[in-house]
Amino acid sequence: MEEVTTYTTKFMDWVYVFGPKLLGAFAVFIIGLYVVNFISKLVSKALNKRGIEVSLQSFLGSLVSGGLKVLLLISVAGMLGIQTTSFVAVVGALGLAVGLALQGSLANFAGGVLILVFKPFKIGDLIESNGQTGVVNEIQIFNTILLTAENKTVILANGAVSNGTIVNYSRHGNLRVDITMAVAPDSDVVKAKNVALEVLKANEFVLEEPAPSVNVLKVGDGMVTLAIRPYSSPAHYWDAFFSVQEEIRSAFDKNSISGPTPTRVIISK
Repeated sequence: MEEVTTYTTKFMDWVYVFGPKLLGAFAVFIIGLYVVNFISKLVSKALNKRGIEVSLQSFLGSLVSGGLKVLLLISVAGMLGIQTTSFVAVVGALGLAVGLALQGSLANFAGGVLILVFKPFKIGDLIESNGQTGVVNEIQIFNTILLTAENKTVILANGAVSNGTIVNYSRHGNLRVDITMAVAPDSDVVKAKNVALEVLKANEFVLEEPAPSVNVLKVGDGMVTLAIRPYSSPAHYWDAFFSVQEEIRSAFDKNSISGPTPTRVIISK
């Protein structure tokens, strides 16, 4: 009986000493969770207002929420008298070790954040980066995925993309199609230019604005080379490139505009 009384007394003493701390820590924990959720919602609303990608919104929201909850747990542990100095040091050392081990991944993550925030390109754009050209299929946190004209899937690290040169062919909504065609040196150049312009105006893949142009690029080597410059949408670039050449070649034949004839001069000694 005396032992029970002793244990009861010790328990009451413990409750008297640690009870207020426990209640205070519990209250701080509950209120802290409410504050963390409130701040997380504010961050999500701010990111959504700025037009940040949904995937990045979710990731940053989770990162902020997780970080605040860790700080809350450390604070509650300190209120309960738990020494948190060593714990914080261990977490810091662990974070440093992980950071050094994942330098490349962290660089790709930072690059993904920059791409999603500043938007040098978006899904559906035709871009060139790191020697690869293709349509952007996905923009992930660590990688950007392209689909090339050959139907190849190219996965680019976002660190390299954000730190390198990016050529966005879709930003202005049109692309200039550079074509060169040659006619015989004795051809009527003005007639050839007019025929080519008529073909460009009638081609379904050539845009009216900016207006297409046909100019003499070079005279020499037994031919007159014409620079044919129509504009097309990025999606129909290759349609315009091939169809324009075929139609102009056919129109030249119908209008008796001859192409260059290869010649070879042989000098005998």
